[in-house]
Amino acid sequence: MSEVAIKRALLSVSDKSGLVDLGKALAARGVELVSTGGTAKALREAGLDVRDVSDLTGFPEMMDGRVKTLHPMVHGGLLAVRDNPEHAAAMEEHAIGAIDLVVVNLYPFEATVMRGAERDEIIENIDIGGPSMVRSAAKNHQFVTIVTDPADYGTLVSELEETGATTLEFRRKCAAKAFAATAAYDSMISQWFAFGDQQQLFPDFLAVNGKAPVELRYGENPHQKAALYTPSGPHGRGIAQAEQLQGKELSYNNYNDADAALELCAEFAGGEPAVVIVKHANPCGVAQASSLLDAWNEALACDSVSAFGGIVAVNTELDGPTAEAICEIFTEVVIAPSVSEEAKAAFAKKKNLRLLVTGDLPDPRRGGLLVKPITGGLLVQTRDNGAITEADLKVVTQRAPTEQELKDCLFAWTVARHVKSNAIVYAKDGATAGIGAGQMNRRDSSRIAAMKAAEAAEKYGWDQSRTVGSAVASDAFFPFADGLLAAAEAGATAIIQPGGSIRDQEVIAAADEQGLAMVFTGMRHFRH
Repeated sequence: MSEVAIKRALLSVSDKSGLVDLGKALAARGVELVSTGGTAKALREAGLDVRDVSDLTGFPEMMDGRVKTLHPMVHGGLLAVRDNPEHAAAMEEHAIGAIDLVVVNLYPFEATVMRGAERDEIIENIDIGGPSMVRSAAKNHQFVTIVTDPADYGTLVSELEETGATTLEFRRKCAAKAFAATAAYDSMISQWFAFGDQQQLFPDFLAVNGKAPVELRYGENPHQKAALYTPSGPHGRGIAQAEQLQGKELSYNNYNDADAALELCAEFAGGEPAVVIVKHANPCGVAQASSLLDAWNEALACDSVSAFGGIVAVNTELDGPTAEAICEIFTEVVIAPSVSEEAKAAFAKKKNLRLLVTGDLPDPRRGGLLVKPITGGLLVQTRDNGAITEADLKVVTQRAPTEQELKDCLFAWTVARHVKSNAIVYAKDGATAGIGAGQMNRRDSSRIAAMKAAEAAEKYGWDQSRTVGSAVASDAFFPFADGLLAAAEAGATAIIQPGGSIRDQEVIAAADEQGLAMVFTGMRHFRH
């Protein structure tokens, strides 16, 4: 059946935006309005004639509104196949009137959880009748129109303006959206029961869902399709929620790299001004200094070649002088909690540069699960939110680190946890001196980081590489002494690493022979 005329509509919504205008549009076309509770009240206050659902069913709303639409007079009117003689006979025998349109959105379960309501109130906000009507109407979309999103009211009215009926194409789209809405709703409820109520880490059924997709130009490569979804249910704020002040649309790679930059920058929230430069999801320069401009200059000096076309994140308001300096090189995305008017003016000259404002920085120690698809399954793990303090460090060499070496060790360690494995990070005086990422062995990561530091020294005309007198962090233990010896050859004087290798004593002995100070963290930070 292609077109279905709308003669009777049942409206029951929690989100009443657009409700009155829709009710007026339906009433103007002679549609009988049937409604419940607060929805009926809102329509009546607008001067519309509304029939109570209790009048339709012959039963009053009861049990604090828990039971009102769960009735054959409602679901028979929704589920009846209109051109089936047996269904038609049953409707006539039991005086069941057809319901042609259902407009429903569900109890605000997510909002109730998010505001920290007590358990009993959360349970009361689990909608039963609403999803039942949505599913009945969506199943029978051949004859019934189901609308669950106020954003679709305008399209519905436009359809009715043409012929007083809805098209099958519209009903099919609305049915698909309706089942997605109930699936997401049940997913949120199941997640609350599993994680919030039962405190399960890995429930028997893991519901993963998202909403409001933004289709991107392409994925990692032009032949791939891509979209951005935001989670349904409680979630933290990040790049997906940032306000874009200027620039082209963000690409898939922009989102991925910007997320990596923001996550690392969040490690320095509340501290001295910090700048993070990321390329291909790896930091290529990180620094903290007394001013943001100084931090930018120090971070850029680490690897100015890789910084070209990179992503920049800062941990404090972005000021004009720093913005002017950033504009001197090609930068894809800049991320800041806030941006001064002077900085906005500087970036306005670079119309393609994407400028994102996040407000607060995310909590780097927050919990949650990470999900990675593999062929035939999903790998799920808790977020790497582990952290160490100076008190957690164990000095394992004859020489203990100096106060400055210890500071540089902890800074290098903070950066290393955000570098793809195998990760080696040299740091000196609150700035990265060299970063080696993503190599198949730790020795090569050490050498690459030292090579980049040597290139920087040559470019800037320094007397020596900044790896001389630096601290070096390794995201996992040194399985052999060769990686440590490569760091010593580059001039590092202090080492921070997890420890735990069967050759720890061999590595410690090599460090002592080189006069290095070394501390163990007891915690590894692989990042694949």
